[in-house]
Amino acid sequence: MKILVAVKRVVDLNVTVRAKADGSDVDVGNVKMGINPFDEIALEEAIRLKEAGRASEVLAVSLGEAACQDVLRHALAMGADRALLVETSAELQPLAVAKVLKAVAGREAPDLVILGKQAIDDDAGQVGQMLAALLGRGQGMFASAIEIADKRVEVVREIDGGSETVSLALPAVVSADLRLNAPRFVKLPNLMMAKKKTIESSSPEELGVDVAPRLKRVKVAEPAPRQAGVKVASVEELIAKLRNEAKVL
Repeated sequence: MKILVAVKRVVDLNVTVRAKADGSDVDVGNVKMGINPFDEIALEEAIRLKEAGRASEVLAVSLGEAACQDVLRHALAMGADRALLVETSAELQPLAVAKVLKAVAGREAPDLVILGKQAIDDDAGQVGQMLAALLGRGQGMFASAIEIADKRVEVVREIDGGSETVSLALPAVVSADLRLNAPRFVKLPNLMMAKKKTIESSSPEELGVDVAPRLKRVKVAEPAPRQAGVKVASVEELIAKLRNEAKVL
């Protein structure tokens, strides 16, 4: 069984981002970048399935500029067998990403596609669902547990008020939630070895996919600073403020 895992290069989780002065975008100049945490969880799950004998090959795919090679080498260091970079300088929106991944899946024929449930830069959380629809495959989104048996994948996913288990025929598309696993620590020797491995390359044009943006970003602005709290002397004063100022009563 072949597993395809999509990994995205994003601003490091511990970096505080700032909007550009002109409000056109987020300023990512000279900031630390890394693999999207949810994609790392998806990759960890794929590697665990391979180590358990449920999969024979793990392919990591990233979309973007040449700098995305660093997250692919991270994936190789974790244990991915192959890495593919679909190189483009275009602004990639969720539908374009889903179309590219559909084209890659058509060429590679994976039995299972695992993605992070969302990327921490835009928090769109749309690619997995779009990809499943484009491929016409079953989907198990926000997975907190995955089990494969008899050419089916069972996915435990959180819903309002609890959890549900869905059983999908392979091939299928699954997205990883935070509770699925804890990714392994990548050792330095593995990273050094990954630098010597070959990263395959392609482009949207070679795959026959139009990635031109469909949506226009109007403005990017930082949230308003949080105001200081106010102490009240009595319950009556609190109720009066909630009723007259906060307008919640």
